[in-house]
Amino acid sequence: MRAALIACLILAAGCTPLQWVKQDVDVKQTDEDIAACRQEAWREARLRSAWLHRPLFPHAVQNAQGQRFLVWPQSGFYDPFGDSFMEESRLAHFCMRTKGYQLVPVEKEKDVTRK
Repeated sequence: MRAALIACLILAAGCTPLQWVKQDVDVKQTDEDIAACRQEAWREARLRSAWLHRPLFPHAVQNAQGQRFLVWPQSGFYDPFGDSFMEESRLAHFCMRTKGYQLVPVEKEKDVTRK
C-alpha cells in the first residue's frame, strides 16, 4: 500500500507543469531569454555532434573480467552525452539558470466560473 502511494506521488510530481521565473522580469523578456537560450543550445549541441568528432565504426572494449565486446558510437557504453537532443536540453537549462531564472511549478489558477 505504501509503495503504491509513493509511486502515485512520484507520478503526480512528474506531471507537474513547470515554468521559468525570475524576479522583476516580465513575460516578454522571459520568452526572449528562453528563445535565445534554446537557439544557443541547439547550435552548441549540433557542433558537438558533428560527424568529424565521433567514430563511425565500432571498436573493441575490454570489461573488468577480461571479456571483449564491440561498442558502437551512440551506445549507452560509449558516450553518455551522445544524444544531441538531451545535450540541447541540458545546455538550454544551464543557460537559463546562468541568467538567474529558476524552474518552478506553475500555480493553478482558481476557477472563477464555479460558485
